[in-house]
Amino acid sequence: MLNEEKVKIMTELAMYEKGEGKKYLPVSRYYRSDYIGLALIKNFFLVTIGYGLILAGLAAYFAEYLMSNIHKMNLINLGIYVILGYVVLLIFYSFLTYIQYSVRYHRAKKSVKNYYIGLTKLEKMYDREEKKTAGRTKAGGYRK
Repeated sequence: MLNEEKVKIMTELAMYEKGEGKKYLPVSRYYRSDYIGLALIKNFFLVTIGYGLILAGLAAYFAEYLMSNIHKMNLINLGIYVILGYVVLLIFYSFLTYIQYSVRYHRAKKSVKNYYIGLTKLEKMYDREEKKTAGRTKAGGYRK
């Protein structure tokens, strides 16, 4: 006989796995520091690539000016400005990434907590059912 409460909990768990769970369950497998650390490493590479592309675009746009005035420019100051701009941009985006992924992690943990509560309820139901059927004997069998 089907237990309606079990079916209800199993349906809710399945719906969670198909919906929110796709986004939150993978996050819950990480420690907070690992999840945020991976995001910051990815952020470092993306900011570096993006900043390089921006510099390449600016150099291409001002190529004629750069070629005609490169001998008059103070290249050390230009290099300092480029590096300083990169560091400021990297710190800014790292800060935003840290906040964003911290919020995501806490939302995922909160959401998955309810999922695990449902799994625990289901497990207890199965344990109770198993204890009830443990006392019964099989046809032609014997008890230990």
